[in-house]
Order: sequence, then C-alpha cells, then structure tokens
Amino acid sequence: MGYSLEEFANACHTALAQEPGVAGRKKVCALVKEVLQDDAFVARYLGNDLPERKILYEDPEFGFCILGHLYRGAKETAPHDHGPTWAIYGQAKGETVMTDWALVEPASEEEPGKVRKVREYTLTPGEAHVYNEGDLHSPRRTGPTTLLRIEGKNVEKIRRLAFLPVETAGV
Repeated sequence: MGYSLEEFANACHTALAQEPGVAGRKKVCALVKEVLQDDAFVARYLGNDLPERKILYEDPEFGFCILGHLYRGAKETAPHDHGPTWAIYGQAKGETVMTDWALVEPASEEEPGKVRKVREYTLTPGEAHVYNEGDLHSPRRTGPTTLLRIEGKNVEKIRRLAFLPVETAGV
C-alpha cells in the first residue's frame, strides 16, 4: 500500500497512541520499513533535493518528528544517545554502518561520558532500527546516503551530553 506523508504520519500517531512506549515504537519501525519499500514515497519525500536534515512532519500531540536526511558524501557521527527521547533510523538509499556502544562512565555537564564498542552492523535500503532512550550508537557513511528518521521529540530542542569511545584494555 502506498502512503502519502500525511497517511504515514497518521499511522505512526495511531501506533504510538494505541501502544505508548517500546511496543508502539516497534510498530512505527515496521511502518518505516514499509514506506521504504514504496518507490513513490521515497522519490516524493526523500529525493535528491533534501538537505542534510529536514523535518517533514512534527506531531502536534506527541511531538514526534518525521525527518528526511540526505548525506552527499562520507560522514561519521560520534557516539550519542537521543537524551530523554528515542529515534528510529530507516535506510532509504546507500548504506549506514551503525555501531552500538556500552556505557563505561556516565556523562555530565562538565565531562563527556565514556563508551565501549559493542558491535557494528550495516543498515541497507529498506531496513530500520529503533534506538530507545539511553541506547548509545553512532552512524558512519562512506558515500551518499538517504535516511528516513523518526525522533520521539525534536532533538534540536533538547540537551544531550557527549560521549567518547575508549579502548577496552585501557578502561
């Protein structure tokens, strides 16, 4: 079934209303995978005219955001979480190598936290992954990449702390 952005946003809202928390997010993740299989949806909302970050929809009741991201070249992001909220990364085009991290030392306002690498995996077109509150991860892209992402709240409006990777032997 093809979705418009409005229909997709409404389906996400319904899933989160019916099952708040992790269960609802898993349903939203399944919806993300579904729309990533829809070539018309991807072409219309995740085209080559996207900037690196664009909010396509922000839910007035729950505050979740649907975003499009277009990275035109290689880019690596430091380990992070999404502060007091969650996110779903959906791969539309290209590949993203994701790294999951385990907390070694908590972050504070004054000092970055320390994290240890747990695993790496590659998101390919059509795949999506939920990152709940506190899930530490970092994406790496080696070439052009397009993502459909859902944030539980607009992360540009919340305070997040920094994290630095450490070598396991040095901890």
